[in-house]
Amino acid sequence: MTSRSPMVFGLILGLALLPDARAAPPALAQTEINYLLGFIESSGCEFYRNGSWYGPTRAQAHLRYKYEVLAAHDRINTAEDFIEKAATKSSLSGRPYEIRCGGGEAVTSSQWLRDVLARYRAYGASGANRAPRGTRGALGIDPTGSSRKFNRPS
Repeated sequence: MTSRSPMVFGLILGLALLPDARAAPPALAQTEINYLLGFIESSGCEFYRNGSWYGPTRAQAHLRYKYEVLAAHDRINTAEDFIEKAATKSSLSGRPYEIRCGGGEAVTSSQWLRDVLARYRAYGASGANRAPRGTRGALGIDPTGSSRKFNRPS
């Protein structure tokens, strides 16, 4: 054994004991995903998952948990990744998530979230600094996922 061996062994052991250093999703993706999660929670809509309907707070908590797990494993780089990998279907059953608002018809969570994201991007972050609201959201977004146009709030 050379005099360098203990130093090399110590370095290898130290690196092995360090927690995994994983990159967080880019800041823009984090901002958009946090907006989507906030919008879900304040939407007043119901979320269908594995045979049961849940309120928006529980849905948001479930999707945030899935997001955090996937982000910790470097699986989320964009808001679209979040929608596709965390918010589209059950990881256990493979059944699609659905959303219904105000007693309306259920739509897939994937399409609903893509519509919300598109409207968020269309209006930009300048109008989205306020917390989203359940009816006509901070960007004039209809939480039902309808394509109706609303006047942008002043």
